[in-house]
Amino acid sequence: MPTSLARAPRSVLLTAVLAAVVAFGAFGAVYALRPKPEVVGGSAAEPAAGSAVAPVSCGQAPCRKLAAMTVGGQPVELLADAGGLDGRVRIGPEPGTVLDLTISQLGVRLDANSLRCVDGTNPACLVRGASDRGTYGELLVASGGGWVAAGKPYLSDAATLALDDVDADGKPDLVVVRHVCPGAEPGTPQCQAAPVLAEVYDQASRLLGCTKKVTSPSQLRGWPEIKLIRADLRACP
Repeated sequence: MPTSLARAPRSVLLTAVLAAVVAFGAFGAVYALRPKPEVVGGSAAEPAAGSAVAPVSCGQAPCRKLAAMTVGGQPVELLADAGGLDGRVRIGPEPGTVLDLTISQLGVRLDANSLRCVDGTNPACLVRGASDRGTYGELLVASGGGWVAAGKPYLSDAATLALDDVDADGKPDLVVVRHVCPGAEPGTPQCQAAPVLAEVYDQASRLLGCTKKVTSPSQLRGWPEIKLIRADLRACP
């Protein structure tokens, strides 16, 4: 006589069903609690095209910010290594335009007071720092929607460089104070004892003129932030 399959007890079937329900619920809870991407503006955030993926380097290490200003509606940051010997300037929102500094190759040490910017129809920034020979400065100017280094580094053996619109054309000029010591090396005791004058350069590095000789930089108009006017200038000796 054929043998019929025995039915599983109802309690066993109920236990199996409950176990399946519990397992499915646990899976759903894990899925619901999974980490979600940050949502910005209604969509998952993605790295912006062209955004910086690493900090700006100064030498062998990431730069640190020494100083910051705003000029022409744009942020300007002076960056350097821990010793202030390897500098960069970043202009505009990050990642911005990063310009290397020529004066960093001359043994200049930058600090929190090294950055000076002046607005105008053509804004400009001056980066200055001390070295064994005196104070070096480098001029950065707005040009064609961007920024460029204006040219050569400038040396003041009287530790004074300034940025001011001397000829009132809306474009800040560079003022370099130096000792008048023909035949003597800048920075030597003989030169340091000589009178001083201020040279004024425009943004194209053209010499606009010089002030008269004075005994010390403190006798120049506007000291300690020198504020010359066109009438102060004459032919340079």
